[in-house]
Amino acid sequence: KEEGRKEGRKGGRKEGRKGGRKREREEREKERERKKERKRKKERKKERKKERKKKERKKKERKKEERKKERKKERKKERKKERKKERKKERKKERKKERKKERKKERKKERKKERKKERKKERK
Repeated sequence: KEEGRKEGRKGGRKEGRKGGRKREREEREKERERKKERKRKKERKKERKKERKKKERKKKERKKEERKKERKKERKKERKKERKKERKKERKKERKKERKKERKKERKKERKKERKKERKKERK
């Protein structure tokens, strides 16, 4: 009687332990899965951060290029303005020269006329 009871108890304990082992294995599996999930999450986070940084760099680059283009445009405008100013100055100079020439010519003509008149007077 007693021996049988002992065996039964022993057997029962063995069964329970087996179940415990199964449960432990399942828990270990779950834990492993959770760990993997955490790792994946971390990786995704890392990737997103990387992507964000890349986007930021690109944005900065674009902005830089934009500013560069803007400055170039501005310089071009300035040079154009300068050239216009220079041409205006040049034209003014030229006109002045021309007027001077014209006046000189006019005076020459006038003197010639005057001399002619003088000679005519002297002849009489």
